[in-house]
Amino acid sequence: MRRLAALLLIALTGTAAAQGPAPVYSLAADEARQGAVSDGTHVYALDNNRLGKYEPKTGRRIAWWEGERARFPHMNSCSHIEGRLYCAASNYPRVPHTSQIEIFDPVKMAHVETIPLPAGIGSLTWVDRHDGAWWAGFAHYDGNGGEPGRDHRHTTVVRFDAAWRPQQRWLLPEAVLERMKPMSMSGGAWGDDGLLYATGHDHTELYALRVPATGDRLELVTTLPIPFEGQAIAWDPKQPRLLWGISRKDRRAIAVRIPPVHVAR
Repeated sequence: MRRLAALLLIALTGTAAAQGPAPVYSLAADEARQGAVSDGTHVYALDNNRLGKYEPKTGRRIAWWEGERARFPHMNSCSHIEGRLYCAASNYPRVPHTSQIEIFDPVKMAHVETIPLPAGIGSLTWVDRHDGAWWAGFAHYDGNGGEPGRDHRHTTVVRFDAAWRPQQRWLLPEAVLERMKPMSMSGGAWGDDGLLYATGHDHTELYALRVPATGDRLELVTTLPIPFEGQAIAWDPKQPRLLWGISRKDRRAIAVRIPPVHVAR
């Protein structure tokens, strides 16, 4: 009997580990179809052309914004940077790909600026600020939304200067691409440990990546389990290692505490 109980405990522990850390916050949000982002006080759930502003502890929606779908066909993610929401947007699933950054005032819940990005890189899915530069992820797809002659293997991370001129590009690790296919990279955010954390479109997995000393392909440090299925992510700016994401199927914004990642030197 004791042996059976021990085996059951091991099995349950393994299942919990596979599901990832338990949510710190989990709140219903109708706009939770693309991603979520926090300013440290509120959380914003994102749909293609909608933003909802919520109180994490109560789950109450206190403000919202909605734009014309023709003008905002596909906003995929947002990052909170210097008091603004920088949202990655594209014309997905149309081709050829066009990408731009839509900037919002989160206090007034108002759109304030559009920054067009160079064509020919891919479909923008995330943008972040790190180490004095702008970074962005550009998706490519095997099927719907894919450009002729390119597939998921062409997914690219680009570092830009202050004027949004591309400075350097990297491909994703082949092991990560294998997990993301036939879709692509949906989310990306730089951690406080200097690693780039990325998600795909469907799997409950978080990929910790680093820039190589040489070469044009990012390196996979580790894969972490998370309790939501990919999509866009963002770190909470006030709570260390608290990562926001969404469950698209459940329409929920979810925050989990990501454990520290050891990086071998």
